[in-house]
Amino acid sequence: MKQRKIPMRKDIVTGEMMPKKELIRVVRNKENEVSLDPTGKKPGRGAYVAIDVDIAKKALKNRTFDKVFETSIEDSFYDELIEYVDHQQARRELFKNE
Repeated sequence: MKQRKIPMRKDIVTGEMMPKKELIRVVRNKENEVSLDPTGKKPGRGAYVAIDVDIAKKALKNRTFDKVFETSIEDSFYDELIEYVDHQQARRELFKNE
């Protein structure tokens, strides 16, 4: 059986290439609204961040998405990102053994 190619994306905080499934997409639409994109299918400019709470907190500290999307982003977005990443990380830990 032919082995499938694993899509790789770059984590914008660490600059590390990772499998797309280990990352969360953040998207900026035409109205300059920045939001999380769990499906990976929303239209707009996308950037990826790893499912790791420490990396999400580093994104807040460095205001990474403000720089990438060249717009001012509220702290509430970063709080939502950290909360979502924490939830996803906990799910991975929980379902890893099954």
